[in-house]
Amino acid sequence: MTTPMIYEPWFERAEYLDRLARVQSGLRERRLDALIAFQPETVTWVTGFFTRGYGSFQVAIIPAEGEPTLVCRDVEEYYLDATCVYPGRALWTDTDDPVTLAAAAIRATCGDRARVGIELEAWPLSVARHAKLCEGLPGYDMQDESALVRDMRLIKSPAEIDWQRQAGKAAEAGMQAAIDTALPGTSEREMAAEICAALIRAGSDLPGPGVMSSEERAYHLHGGYSDRVLSHGDIVQIETTPNVRHYHARFMRPIRCATSSDEDHRIVESLIAIQDAAMAEVRPGVKATVPDAIYREGVLSAGLRDTYTNKTFYSVGLLLQPSGGERLEAAPISDWTFAPGMTFHTYVLARGFGMSETITITDTGFERLTNFPRQLFISGT
Repeated sequence: MTTPMIYEPWFERAEYLDRLARVQSGLRERRLDALIAFQPETVTWVTGFFTRGYGSFQVAIIPAEGEPTLVCRDVEEYYLDATCVYPGRALWTDTDDPVTLAAAAIRATCGDRARVGIELEAWPLSVARHAKLCEGLPGYDMQDESALVRDMRLIKSPAEIDWQRQAGKAAEAGMQAAIDTALPGTSEREMAAEICAALIRAGSDLPGPGVMSSEERAYHLHGGYSDRVLSHGDIVQIETTPNVRHYHARFMRPIRCATSSDEDHRIVESLIAIQDAAMAEVRPGVKATVPDAIYREGVLSAGLRDTYTNKTFYSVGLLLQPSGGERLEAAPISDWTFAPGMTFHTYVLARGFGMSETITITDTGFERLTNFPRQLFISGT
């Protein structure tokens, strides 16, 4: 089988049919006539439809029986034809009111009176759009079903995990580029350019070095590259975040610019030992709080931080910007357990150094989707 292009369906038709059947089963259990899906990941996961223009108004009308109908802008019809596995559509033009057209399409599918689920938490569904949709569907009983498909997507199919494996390979190429370019006199921007080029060449559909910062900003999460020029001895915090068919894998490694100390190596070795202890407990049926506590207690007992408030695991998979992670995270208050097919970014941070992996849960434990040497890297050596 050849690798599908991004403008072709990313999975076999049978997988899309299975997803639709699962969603429709959930609708019937809830006695709903349809799901009105606004979240871009839901639209793509259920129907296959993908366009980089997903930020414009689009909605999937998923009935409890029958095939979905897509509502989208007419200029996206090429990608609708190329990627969507279902033919039903209602296209709006720039002279139309897309919400009014969507309401008409929903009535055409469900009738003048219906009980439907709607993704109220979807970022494209503004308060104004929701109000207008309700005005256009006066005979409708709507209930929030934001979690219906979102929770299904937490368990990945083997084909989905294959895309994440490829993303993991791209992440490794990006990390190598980071290590190779983190030299005195190089700017963060120049580093970012080399990392992005490596990610794209290795198969990533979108560039972006992810979390990237140096020296004082390395001690704080979610830094972005700047024009700062690296100096001898700087810490560089880097997390490469590629995606293949928008399925994500990511990881972090600690870097020192040209030189390091014994204390640096002690800290990184401690982080690796803490992570190994935590991940040794990861397997189906184990509560998320078990490895989470090992992470937190390990960092605090080693004196690496005074407090540890970061999450320690969060689910990753099909993510379309601005989504940065799925709605499953590990914290002391978590009440969920690991299950086969889940995929996570799991990380530990202290004193500017980060160590993380993307993993998928197997029947007996976990598989690393990122496989890069685990150590403190000294650039230029």
